[in-house]
Amino acid sequence: MNETHSPLFTFHLTGQISGDHLGDAGQEGLRPALFSAHQDLSKLRYDYPLVLINGANGSGYLLSLTDIINDLLRDIAPRGIGGERLRRHVLRLEDEIRSLAQNGNGSTFFQIWDLAEAALLSREDEAGRKSLEDSLRQAQGARRFDGEIIDCDDAAPAKVLTWTWMQVQESKARRFGEDLGELTLKLGDILKADFMKSEASYDAGRLRSSVGSSYEDTFDFDSMSDILATACVDGALPKPRLRRIRSVLSTLKSQKFFPPAGANANGGWRETTHNYVFDRCSAALEAFQKRLPEMVELVKAIAVARLEIAGRYQESTHDPFFARFDESFLEPGDLASFPSYLLCLRGDAGARAEMAPLTEILSSGLPIKVLLQNDDILEEMSIATRQFSFGFQGSQIAVMALGLANAYVLQTSAASLYALQESILGGLMHNGPTLFNVYLGRLGPSNGAAKNTPLAPAYLGAAAATESRAFPTFVHDPARGKDWAARFSLEGNPRPDADWPIHRFAYEDEDLQGITQDIAFTYVDFAAADGRYMASFASVKRPEWREFMIPVEAFLELDVDAAAKHVPYILMVDESNRLHRVIVEIRLTQAARRCREMWRSLQELGGINNSHARNLLAKEKEIWQQEKAQELTALSHRLEHEAGTPAPAMTAAEDRVTPAAEPAVAEMSGEVQAEVDVEAPPDEPYIETPRCTTCDECTQINNRTFVYNENKQAYIADATGATYRELVEAAESCQVAIIHPGKPNNPDEPGLDDLMARAEAFR
Repeated sequence: MNETHSPLFTFHLTGQISGDHLGDAGQEGLRPALFSAHQDLSKLRYDYPLVLINGANGSGYLLSLTDIINDLLRDIAPRGIGGERLRRHVLRLEDEIRSLAQNGNGSTFFQIWDLAEAALLSREDEAGRKSLEDSLRQAQGARRFDGEIIDCDDAAPAKVLTWTWMQVQESKARRFGEDLGELTLKLGDILKADFMKSEASYDAGRLRSSVGSSYEDTFDFDSMSDILATACVDGALPKPRLRRIRSVLSTLKSQKFFPPAGANANGGWRETTHNYVFDRCSAALEAFQKRLPEMVELVKAIAVARLEIAGRYQESTHDPFFARFDESFLEPGDLASFPSYLLCLRGDAGARAEMAPLTEILSSGLPIKVLLQNDDILEEMSIATRQFSFGFQGSQIAVMALGLANAYVLQTSAASLYALQESILGGLMHNGPTLFNVYLGRLGPSNGAAKNTPLAPAYLGAAAATESRAFPTFVHDPARGKDWAARFSLEGNPRPDADWPIHRFAYEDEDLQGITQDIAFTYVDFAAADGRYMASFASVKRPEWREFMIPVEAFLELDVDAAAKHVPYILMVDESNRLHRVIVEIRLTQAARRCREMWRSLQELGGINNSHARNLLAKEKEIWQQEKAQELTALSHRLEHEAGTPAPAMTAAEDRVTPAAEPAVAEMSGEVQAEVDVEAPPDEPYIETPRCTTCDECTQINNRTFVYNENKQAYIADATGATYRELVEAAESCQVAIIHPGKPNNPDEPGLDDLMARAEAFR
């Protein structure tokens, strides 16, 4: 190893900077290259801020500012140039709202809107103010939703979960209140009817009060009472039934699980009902156990009420049954009709003491919904191994919960809460326990550096955790089916079929030449966004770039011997957006490998790159090849026997299994096989898709016929949707000459002779 190479390998293996070839990434203020487009989130249109709205209007419980503004502009801004001024002004308002919402402090959407309007108008001259006022007046008249506006901060996960939970409980309370009201009314009617058959109902004083003072002197109520009493039919309820109905009514009216009918929802929940929101597992379990006898009595009272109303209560049968009725008689549907419990935990040292009771909750089958908020997943290195834990502590409880048959599990970052609101709602409505494992996105500053790395916003840190597989998104819903294919989903992750997501990155080199390349966003890039770990990165000056320096994603694919000959790097940018190659300490690449292995385990649960399917495919191929070889040998012997001369030996090429001969075997694996080049008919237009460079030339000519696949490579989706001229022009504009126009479909298209002559070059 020469003196130039030695510092690079030394840093990679030890983390020690030596010589003048390397720079301190922390002091240089570097950040991952893909962060360069996201320096000021207030200027970008993304999911946050969110507005917590009342779901009774049918629009859900959450709306993003972006969606609200988009819907508003669709309503009021005409298409084309006529609506351009209005769109421009309202989008300026959106930017201002987004900036103010970063310090909203519990403000409502309308309050922030009004502040943003005032700020915009204060910066306009007299002429501009009049035009802006007119646009904002129209926009304000089209506002439909108000509610608390929240940004992606420490409180966001708890606010989103609590708000959605409250709406679910309100809906449940309305249904319960309607049922309870109906039962109470019908039981009351039974008692009224019984009273009307009693002598007390014909008392002279009661008759006088029922007629009213206007006719008090017209009737002789004493005589009327005597006459009615002689006509009274003896049909009073038996005393045991009367006591039973009165007891049931008392239980129904005194229950504290839901607010009474007509009570203010918030006030009712706080003052007249039980509390259901907790911050400790033991408190939630204790409350549930304490209220269980009360719940049993209410369920029993409802069952008795329905039997009495239907006239089907048989004392000889039902009295013994309800005498021994206890919690063992409760069905899942009974528990589901009551409010669920919401448990909010923070994944810090204090919450770790809650892990044992949390496991008990998740395996109990109880309707307890748990929010486990992880503020920091880049933990300290293990004392035993001196290795980065890559957020294992944050994910371990969610991975453990996957093994529990009845637990609903949603793991995601705070950046994806809005996109996954349907999954959040599904977890809150699930009959059993639910775990919401959420990473906030907090990243730390660089310690002791001369120039600290800019602190990334929480939203960016949360999104980066999902991108890098450090905190992947997954949903386990037991209600969806009996197998993993139905119950487990990796939707919400970028490129769930790949180890790392790939992004197109454009920059200029030292000669100001534009360069575009694909780069992966790995666990190492995520760690590079956290200033606390800058000591594990060292920048390399451009003159010292060497061929043995390779991107991290390529380095991770090497075996031990090959990796020993290379140094991994990632691309980072400084405050001036200058590009740097930054080499990585070996402990981070080891952590990235472990992160990748955990991700691959999740992929298998989601049916992606399943090892069992691959092994089955390999076995089926081997069996097929053996059977084919036996058939070929038998055929060779038969030909030899019939011809009387030895048949020519099969060559290795002839004995090879071809892709076209294996479709049935491929189907058994459940995986998508690699595309096989098939010669297209000469008259049909086609594209050599695997060679496509994504230049956009053809899609700009006709984006209905020329379409990109999931790899951003073009293919012809509908040949009839393009004219022959468009096909020929696309072939001529293609930078790598992979488009073949074929022959025209329409013989009457103008200029065909010239077009066909031009197309000959691409046949």
